[in-house]
Amino acid sequence: MVTPTALLVVAKAPVPGLVKTRLCPPATHAEAARIAAASLLDTVDAVRRTPGVRPVVALAGDLAEATCSAELRNALRGWTVLGQRGDRFPARLAAAHADTAAAHPGFSIVQIGMDTPQVTPELLAAASEALDSADAALGPAEDGGWWVAGFRSAADAQLLRGVPTSRSDTGVRTLATLRAAGLRVAALPRLTDVDTMEAAVRVAGLVPNSRFVASLPAPSTYRNVADG
Repeated sequence: MVTPTALLVVAKAPVPGLVKTRLCPPATHAEAARIAAASLLDTVDAVRRTPGVRPVVALAGDLAEATCSAELRNALRGWTVLGQRGDRFPARLAAAHADTAAAHPGFSIVQIGMDTPQVTPELLAAASEALDSADAALGPAEDGGWWVAGFRSAADAQLLRGVPTSRSDTGVRTLATLRAAGLRVAALPRLTDVDTMEAAVRVAGLVPNSRFVASLPAPSTYRNVADG
């Protein structure tokens, strides 16, 4: 029998000055928040269009103060909405998995962030299906991290507590940690996550009709980034 899947988005409310600050400059804090909001909305849309999954978001920050607050609230209607908890990001990731498991007992969990607006329902479905035959699934990111991590058992997600994030070897360390625990890990495609304007420009070329593209500042403000 196929295990039902909770599709968990770990996200931060797109409040100006608190999200995507590595885009500044060339973006202003207000522009960076618009980019973050668009990225999150495109991600939410991809999750919503993924068949057979239970959508969950673990949110940090105050959505009432966020850019596109009303649109985000409407997009998340019907989702399981959880607050993030924990002092450091690895702890918050592990807690988000634990809280999702508590809300949806017996579900496998596929977790993504809000930094890959190019993600598709097909990619998310493949991540879910990988857990039918593997204990975990991991999709690397171009910057050395990972963009998706899935676990058949939520208890195994607690291994994420011991892996430092935001490093060029985070993905390698995560894979090694999972394998050292005896987990069978399915490999998922590599994606670029949007942490810099250079990455944003590359991702924009993949999703020409998205909210994400529409959110980017005028090309003249970041063309030198793309050309460099």
